Amino acid sequence: MERLRTLMDEKELSVELTEDGLKHLVLKKNYGDKIEAHFGLSRQGVRWRFHRIFSQMYPEAYSAILFIESHFGTDLRSAAMAIAKQRAEMRKKALETTAGPMSRR
Repeated sequence: MERLRTLMDEKELSVELTEDGLKHLVLKKNYGDKIEAHFGLSRQGVRWRFHRIFSQMYPEAYSAILFIESHFGTDLRSAAMAIAKQRAEMRKKALETTAGPMSRR
């Protein structure tokens, strides 16, 4: 994700909303050899991962939120955000803990 963000900030890549029956996000610009080297994946691999995250997982998360909030309202949103932030912090700490010894090798 960090690599993708860096390339987007450098204007090497961009994201566009397209519609061919269904709306979805598409990775745009020339992402040939430089992108393959940057990610260590083929262009198709980069495209597949982008599609999976940004056109499937991300919208599905919002669909779940819309479904829950349409039935229960938005009263639980702040509690859900607090839980999500805590879990993200815990994942980050766990990654830092496990990455520490590995980076010293």
